Amino acid sequence: MAEIQHHHAATLARSESKVYNMDVEKKGEEENDEKDYTQRAQWLRAAVLGANDGLLSTASLMMGVGAVTKDVKTMILTGIAGLVAGACSMAIGEFVSVYSQYDIEFAQMKRQGNISQKDKLPNPYYAAFASAIAFAVGAFVPLLGAAFVKDYKVRLGVVVGVVSLALFGFGLLSAVLGKAPLVKSSLRVLIGGWLAMSLTFGLTKLVNHVVV
Repeated sequence: MAEIQHHHAATLARSESKVYNMDVEKKGEEENDEKDYTQRAQWLRAAVLGANDGLLSTASLMMGVGAVTKDVKTMILTGIAGLVAGACSMAIGEFVSVYSQYDIEFAQMKRQGNISQKDKLPNPYYAAFASAIAFAVGAFVPLLGAAFVKDYKVRLGVVVGVVSLALFGFGLLSAVLGKAPLVKSSLRVLIGGWLAMSLTFGLTKLVNHVVV
């Protein structure tokens, strides 16, 4: 009788152990899936912010130049210079930042003996390339808006219009990724963009009058 009870107890213990192991494995898989989703969301959000930065900085730069000259060629060349300079700046900044993160995490892995998981570390070259591309994509919007419009006032209006639509779209996408209120977040980005372009246009015009 004692042997039977001992056998039942051992069987029950093994069953509970299997259930516990399955729960642990399932929990581990869920945590890994959640971590992967979080990482993808962070990359997407960084890409959206990079594109938004390229859009707004290039548009503001073009509006500033447009405040003192009506020449379409000067305006386009200024936008292209802003695109190249901004994309390079974003790429270098992201490379340095992610490489620092890579060094820290790799050192931590070495201390824990997890070097086999090195492929899970962030890639600074990929991050730099992605940031540059995202910035350039955003910067192309005001450039394309101004490239085919010869009339000065219409050109400024087109740039503001296409940039406003893009800003609202980027605001929506950022809100979705960040799980924030859609309309409120989009309007915040849009109003901030209008403010940046207006200040750049107004201050450049003012300085031009004072200096010249």
